Amino acid sequence: MDVYAPQVWQPHERPTLPGSPSSPHHSFPRRVAFFVIGFIVAITGGLGNALVIVNLPYLQGSLGVFSAEIQWLPAAYVMANVSMNLLLVKFRQQYGLRLFTELFLVLYALATVAHLFVHGLASAIAVRAAHGMSGAALTTLGLYYVLQAFPAQHRVKGVVLGIGFSQLATPMARLFSTNLMEIAEWRGLYFFELGLALLSLGCVLYLKLPPGDRIKAFEKMDFVTFGLFAPGVALLSAVLALGRTVWWFESRWLGLCLVGAIVLISAALLIEHNRARPLINTRWLTTGNMTRLALSVLLIRIVQSEANGTVGFLQTLGLNNDQMQMLWIVVMAGAVLGMLVSAWTITPARIPAQLMFSLVVMAIGAYMDSRATNLTRPADMYISQFLLGFGGAFFIGPTFVSGFGAVVAAPNNLVSFSVMFSITQTLGSLLGSAIVGTFQVVREKYHSSLLTEHLTLLNPLVAARIQNGGAALGGVVGDPAVRSAQGVASLGAAATREANILAYNDVFLMVTVIALLTLAWMLGRYLWSICTVCPPSLFQGAQTGIAAVSLTNSESR
Repeated sequence: MDVYAPQVWQPHERPTLPGSPSSPHHSFPRRVAFFVIGFIVAITGGLGNALVIVNLPYLQGSLGVFSAEIQWLPAAYVMANVSMNLLLVKFRQQYGLRLFTELFLVLYALATVAHLFVHGLASAIAVRAAHGMSGAALTTLGLYYVLQAFPAQHRVKGVVLGIGFSQLATPMARLFSTNLMEIAEWRGLYFFELGLALLSLGCVLYLKLPPGDRIKAFEKMDFVTFGLFAPGVALLSAVLALGRTVWWFESRWLGLCLVGAIVLISAALLIEHNRARPLINTRWLTTGNMTRLALSVLLIRIVQSEANGTVGFLQTLGLNNDQMQMLWIVVMAGAVLGMLVSAWTITPARIPAQLMFSLVVMAIGAYMDSRATNLTRPADMYISQFLLGFGGAFFIGPTFVSGFGAVVAAPNNLVSFSVMFSITQTLGSLLGSAIVGTFQVVREKYHSSLLTEHLTLLNPLVAARIQNGGAALGGVVGDPAVRSAQGVASLGAAATREANILAYNDVFLMVTVIALLTLAWMLGRYLWSICTVCPPSLFQGAQTGIAAVSLTNSESR
């Protein structure tokens, strides 16, 4: 029997693309089961990396490494995650969903078990890379399970929810990771992750996805492209992840890595540009519609990096994760509400407005944070962080749908779209963190220079502040010279804290400006498109995408 022979499907069952499951009718309890399993699998794919990212300082102490070295853990995840999207789509198309599902969930569970025996940085990096590969598979798998839970006329809502679940991983990790570490230090995180991976494996083995069509997808040149593109992305990820820590212009190896990344990625794209059946369709990706879509998603990801600034700001004030628990509950509530409202309201005509609305909401939240002081506490940021969580979850589903329409029109571009979406999401997150962190450091140096130039003993207020700082230690320090030195150190620490606060305010204001400029660009493109005979190119895939997702409904009727 030829496993690649076209199968006979009922009109409502036909898979949208090779490698995706068919869509038979399901009973209501079965649909609920598909939805629950989809949520578990999607969260499993994103939560492991989130647990590591939000606890990097604690893992640094556990592994006994420097701050620059611990940054290799998130970098390794991104390296593997982005690169594997080149092969995973074709793997699914050629070998089927079931092998895809079982292989990568077992890999994820084995990688998590390996975490429990990690005692050095090198092995920890290897395990994170394995998680990156399996995480890329689990995101898609979770989406497919969620889609099975919805009837054809509402399947686009399933797309929004299935993609949106990934936005819940980071606030969820911040909510309970501290409690897990109290159980067994850093191994508590990995015991939980292992349990989640085994739960997901049991769920997908119990309730399998319906079969789909299989085709012979791989070509020899695909692996040549992968051999160039993967190390290029790895080098670029290393530059973005470690550039702020080791500083961009002070480490020669960063420049060498960047040059290597440019050469390798350019070589891969050059090969693909001249192939008859390319793995990455460069001509399609450089069309105006896809370029603008990628740029808009990348800019929004940079705006979402404001959350990293919020954490850094609160830590500057001396707060730890235990004191921010209610804040993360608020962020989680905002993300859940944003995802639900986006799914409820999505239509082809509303997608441009949805994307622009999400930018407005995030711009308002970032601007509210830009007025923080040393008296600001998590309770003062509930509204702003709720808005940012809402806006971040609100935009991702419509963005995916608007780009997916072009894929349905040309299924051979599925790999290209998968790579583009992965780069703008995963690598874009690294880029956003690098931009926010670098800007904060630069502005902190600027504000620190302005503040310290006025700290002179000739100023009676400064002298009084130093004296008061030393007097506070009068009961424990008898030497006046030592008390004076402690007073100077106390004043210096206060100046550094204030410089950091001002720098974070500048970061929040920068994020506001980026959001508003992106909004102005989107609005200008949209108004121009409706005033001319041309369709709104940034969003023209939305109609096709929603129509494709809902195709089985019209056929069955």
